Amino acid sequence: MVDDVLFEQVLQPAASWSHVLKRGTALRLTDTEGGANVGAIFYNFECPVERLNLPDTLKAQHIARVTKDFVLYSDMGHILCSITEDSVGWHDCLTGCSDAASVKTQYGEASYQEHHNGFYRNAQDSFLIELAKYGLGERDLSPNVNFFSKVTVGDDGALSYCAGHSTAGSAVDLRAEMNVLVIINSCPHPLDPNPKYEPKTVHLSVRRVPAPAADDPCRVSRPENGRGFVLTERYFL
Repeated sequence: MVDDVLFEQVLQPAASWSHVLKRGTALRLTDTEGGANVGAIFYNFECPVERLNLPDTLKAQHIARVTKDFVLYSDMGHILCSITEDSVGWHDCLTGCSDAASVKTQYGEASYQEHHNGFYRNAQDSFLIELAKYGLGERDLSPNVNFFSKVTVGDDGALSYCAGHSTAGSAVDLRAEMNVLVIINSCPHPLDPNPKYEPKTVHLSVRRVPAPAADDPCRVSRPENGRGFVLTERYFL
């Protein structure tokens, strides 16, 4: 079985990171302290106009969150990544990310000029910084997944953030089914009620993994996923 670690890295609190996750590799995100949030967006690196489509991801799999044995669909019906392992059980797909205004409202101001590397970052600007490295910009932003965070919807439609959902050592594995541009940041969740700006550290590792088999759990968890894998595999023929 192929399971070779290619590299490891620590994503500092409120930091951003990007990487082209190659087909046949997987990214593991580990919440090292507990209470982390990792905002993530995904693109077909070979054609970035194709990107993560969360409405299709949720609708096709009859879910309102993602976890093990589910996949992330692009707006072309391809599978960008599969979630092959997950010790958390629920990752938010509904509430988007923070921006400069929301961070200022909740935490106040902490500029780089005054606080240097301790300044308050927001997720939207963090995404834009990484997108710019690949010639992409604001028009390329798409709805993001918030890994390690849980948000529920009440009968009245109100959204509720579940504090303490992710504990120290929680991890999720994302297997690339295409050559995927992954852009992430560790800024706090936009609904986190903590009045203090306390983003968490996340450990990253990338390793080689086997190709999904015919009975791969992500392939067979939904009939729609079987068709999605076929379409994705044909892309590489």
